[in-house]
Amino acid sequence: MLKFAPILLAIIYALVMYRLSSWRLKSELDEKSTMLVDPKLQPMLLQMAEALDLEKIKVHVYEIEPVNGLAAPDGRIFITRGFIDKYRSGDVTEAEIASVIAHELGHVALGHSRRRMIDFSGQNAIRVALSMILSRFLPGIGVYIANMLTTLLAARLSRSDEYEADAYAAALLTKAGIGTEPQKSLFTKLEALVGASGQPLAWLMSHPKTSDRIEAIEKLEDRWAV
Repeated sequence: MLKFAPILLAIIYALVMYRLSSWRLKSELDEKSTMLVDPKLQPMLLQMAEALDLEKIKVHVYEIEPVNGLAAPDGRIFITRGFIDKYRSGDVTEAEIASVIAHELGHVALGHSRRRMIDFSGQNAIRVALSMILSRFLPGIGVYIANMLTTLLAARLSRSDEYEADAYAAALLTKAGIGTEPQKSLFTKLEALVGASGQPLAWLMSHPKTSDRIEAIEKLEDRWAV
């Protein structure tokens, strides 16, 4: 029994760090966010709310510079200040911002936001626990294998989630009368927008290729047209 103690401690450590990470993220979102109020965007939000049989869709602005959207574990939707700035400057349209919101709603509806480690602290907790376990059986190389496995697994799960959220958003935007063209046009801009915000590598690793995302949506459109 004692020989398994380090493994149990590693698992407990990962769980504690995950809880701490989630609490820290919620606190930061509470502290650094405000409600999004935009008269030009409001009609599209109402269209999506009606399509979902909701009274309204609440969106928060997360006051950080990187261009991104976020679905928090508690179901709240956030658009970063960096994304809003691109919208205000005309680089992104109202319909394209609506497509981001639809995508994040997909993450919430499909349960992604609750099960994913959505900040690096949580991922690091898993990496440390896995390193401790593998190092007992593979001394010297366990840490490297743990790092590789954690990175690959996180990226693969994230890409799968992105495809699913894209499909949800495409269906919602179609039902709301907005259509998928803004969704596809935004995809062609995202790499440049995210790269300009200073964090392209992590984003590109966790998101599918632009051409693959557009192709997946067009396959859905073909299926719906039959």
